[in-house]
Amino acid sequence: MADRAAIDPFTASVIQASLVAAADEMFAVLRKTAMSPIIYEVLDVGTGVTDASGNLVSSGAGIPTFVGVLDKAVKRIIELHGPDTIRPGDLFITNDPYFGGVTHLNDVVIALPVFAGGTLLAWTASIAHWNDIGGRVAGSMSTEATEIFQEGLRLPAVKLFENGAPVRSVFDIIAVNSRLPDFAEGDLWAQVAASRIAEKRIVQMVEDYGEAALLSAIAVLFEEGRRRGLAGLRSIPAGTYSIEEEQDDGALWRAVITIGPDRFQVDLRDNPAMRDAPYNTSRDGAVISAQMIFKALTDPSLFANAGSFEALEVLTQPGTVFHATGTAPHGYYFETRIRLYDMLWQCLARAMPERLPAGSFASICGTVIAGKHPDTGRRYTMVEPQMGGWGATADRDGLDAMYSCSHGETYNCPVEIAEARYGLEVGQKALRDDIAGQGLHSGGRGLAVSYRMRGDALLSAGYSRNRVPVWGLAGGDNGGTNGFAVQRTDGTREERAFASGVVLRVGDEILIHTANGGGWGNSA
Repeated sequence: MADRAAIDPFTASVIQASLVAAADEMFAVLRKTAMSPIIYEVLDVGTGVTDASGNLVSSGAGIPTFVGVLDKAVKRIIELHGPDTIRPGDLFITNDPYFGGVTHLNDVVIALPVFAGGTLLAWTASIAHWNDIGGRVAGSMSTEATEIFQEGLRLPAVKLFENGAPVRSVFDIIAVNSRLPDFAEGDLWAQVAASRIAEKRIVQMVEDYGEAALLSAIAVLFEEGRRRGLAGLRSIPAGTYSIEEEQDDGALWRAVITIGPDRFQVDLRDNPAMRDAPYNTSRDGAVISAQMIFKALTDPSLFANAGSFEALEVLTQPGTVFHATGTAPHGYYFETRIRLYDMLWQCLARAMPERLPAGSFASICGTVIAGKHPDTGRRYTMVEPQMGGWGATADRDGLDAMYSCSHGETYNCPVEIAEARYGLEVGQKALRDDIAGQGLHSGGRGLAVSYRMRGDALLSAGYSRNRVPVWGLAGGDNGGTNGFAVQRTDGTREERAFASGVVLRVGDEILIHTANGGGWGNSA
C-alpha cells in the first residue's frame, strides 16, 4: 500500500471525484427505486459519504439541510453503539432527533459502515422523508402535539441489519406503525439499496488504489475544504452583527454573529424556551442553519465536507427553541430552522446589502393531504412543499416561484402525478398577481395554488411568514405573507397558517398563496 503522505495530486483527485460520484449514484438509485412521490419527484432526500469517524466526505444532490444531517447522525450512531461493536454486514436506522435523527420522525436515516480488509473505512448514509410514521394524524405532523411521543414511531439508532441479515422485528415494528406500510417498506429498501451501491464503489476504490491512498485523499480533501473556508471567511467584513426579529407568534428571536479572520461565531443562547408544541429544533438542526449560511458566504462552489466548517462555531442554550431537550416535539422543526436561516441571512444582509439579496418567502409551506383515492380506494398521503418568491439583489429582480433555500435542488410534484396518485383535482398553479416587494429591483413572485377534493380527506399544514412579511433590503418594500384557506362548498372560508386533522369533504378546496420576495433599493 502507498504511504499516506506520498499520494500524488492526480490520484487524490481521481479518488475524490469517485467519492462524489458514489454519493451521486446513491441519490440516483434512491430516486429510481423509491415508492413515494415525495422522494422520486420532489427529491426530499439527501445522500452522502463520511469517513470512519462520521466526518462528511462527499454528498449527492437534494436538500442542503439534509446533507448536514448525515455526518451528525453517523457520529451519534458511533457514540451510542461504540466503534468496537460495529461489524461488517451491520446497517443502522434512526429517525429520532434525540438519537441522531436531527430533524423529525418523518425523516429516516439509513447508515451503513463500509469495511475493507476487516477495517472500518467509511459510512454511506441517506435521509428521506417517509409519508407516514404513525402518530396522532395521517402524515405524522400534528400541530397539536405536546410531546414527541404523539408524533409517531421513534427509531433510536437501532440495527436494521446484523451480520448481513435483516432484523425482521424492526421491519415488523415499522410496518405496523405506519398507515402506509407498503410505501414505508418500499422507501426503506430504496435507501438500503442506495447505501449498498456506494459501499460497493468505495470497496472498489480500496482494491484499485489501496487503503492508505483512500485515507490520504480524504485528508487532502478536508484540508482543501478548510483552506477554502478560511479564504472565503476573510472576504467578509470582520465585526459583530446582531439582530432581534419578531416571529408570527410574537416571540422575539435573537442572534449575534461575530466574524474574524479565522472564526465565524453564531451565538443563539439568548432565545425563548422550547415549547410544548412541534416548533422546536435540535442543536444539530440549528448548527445546520449556520453551516448553510457559512458555506454560502465563504465557498459556495465546492461541495461541503468536514473541513469546510472548521472555522464555524455555534453557541446554543439547552432547553431553548434552538436546542430542544427531553421529550419536546419536533414535527414542524423545518419552519423553525428556515426561520432561523432567514434571520441569520437578514442579519448579514443589513451589513452587506450590495452582496446579499433581500428576504425570500422563507417557509417550507408543507402541505399534507391524506385520504382514500376516490377511484381505487387505496390509501394515500400527499406531502407537498410549496414554492414562493425570492428576494431581489443589487443587480436584478428576485426569482419567481422557487423552492426555499433549505430545499436546494428539489422539484414540485407534477400535476399529472398528483391527480393520478392522490385523486385530487389541481385547480391552478399560477404566479400571484401581487405588488408586494417593489423596489429598484422587485422581489420574485409567489404562487397561487388550489387543490379540490374528489373524496373526503384530512389536511395538515404549516406556513410561517403568515403575519410578519418578508423583509426588503436597502430601502426596498417588504414582500408578502404565506398562508392558505379552506373554501367550503357552503361558501364559508377558513383562513389558516398552521393546522392538522382538518376534515375535508368532496368539493372543498384548499387555496394556497405564497409570498413575493422582498424588494431591493428604493424605486424612487
